[in-house]
Amino acid sequence: MSKIAVIGAGKWGSALYHAFNVKNTCLITSRSERNLMHFVDLDTALKCDYLVFALSSQGIHKWLKEHFKNQGQKILIASKGIETSTCKFLDEIFLEFVNHDQVCVLSGPSFAAEVEKKLPCALVVSGFNLEICEEFTTFFPDFIKTYIGDDVRGSEICGAYKNVLAIASGVSDGLNLGHNARASLISRGLIEMHRFGNFFGAKEETFLGLSGAGDLFLTASSQLSRNYRVGLALAKNQKLDDILKDLGEVAEGVKTAYAIEKIALKNQIYTPIVREVVQILQGKDVKKAVQELLKAKK
Repeated sequence: MSKIAVIGAGKWGSALYHAFNVKNTCLITSRSERNLMHFVDLDTALKCDYLVFALSSQGIHKWLKEHFKNQGQKILIASKGIETSTCKFLDEIFLEFVNHDQVCVLSGPSFAAEVEKKLPCALVVSGFNLEICEEFTTFFPDFIKTYIGDDVRGSEICGAYKNVLAIASGVSDGLNLGHNARASLISRGLIEMHRFGNFFGAKEETFLGLSGAGDLFLTASSQLSRNYRVGLALAKNQKLDDILKDLGEVAEGVKTAYAIEKIALKNQIYTPIVREVVQILQGKDVKKAVQELLKAKK
């Protein structure tokens, strides 16, 4: 019996499945059957001791409510986002169904396409129980260097926030504003992300490391990023519904932008870049949004 299973066979789930299979026999399951060697039904997957969740962040709560059975499994959350309807972080959603010491979070710069090609990268496994984090790191192949952390909230905020900033970066490049503008946007975005995380007690080093700066620099500067491509298309005045339809994949930053904006307004956290992204998603002229950011007080 395999010890580990990936829940969700999208691009990221499939990439992790292939990575884990380098040293282990990893199972994988999803809503629809896939042509993968160790694809199994959900009941079989849930019997594994270690579960890696790579589902869309907006659908996780519904999925857990309908399908999950807590049998003491150890869980690694590989999804990135904040639930828009409740503004809950993903670990908070899981903690409705499992104990806190069963949960870890995966973060860091990692495009699925490059992981599937076995190109090197470094990731962070953060959790409430560092022994379980250590156990999860043993499943990773040698081309993925893993670090262990205890800043669950900071790791989650970085993973969610950077997708929204990637949309903004895509807009900047789509408008041909240049390298200076993109660098300025990303660096100010990092400060904004840290300001947001500081409200929740996240650690500063999380934002300066792989989970924060590392993942942000990656996601906000490449067309391999779905969220960056959304921003590029928005800069060309394409309609959001058409962009998402053409994308054919989930761009987590779209829904997460609304969640961050709600949280920021409720708690009076200054998040000018997220504010402008939300307004662009709602139809605001992208050039006007750029002018507003240039006038931002800090």
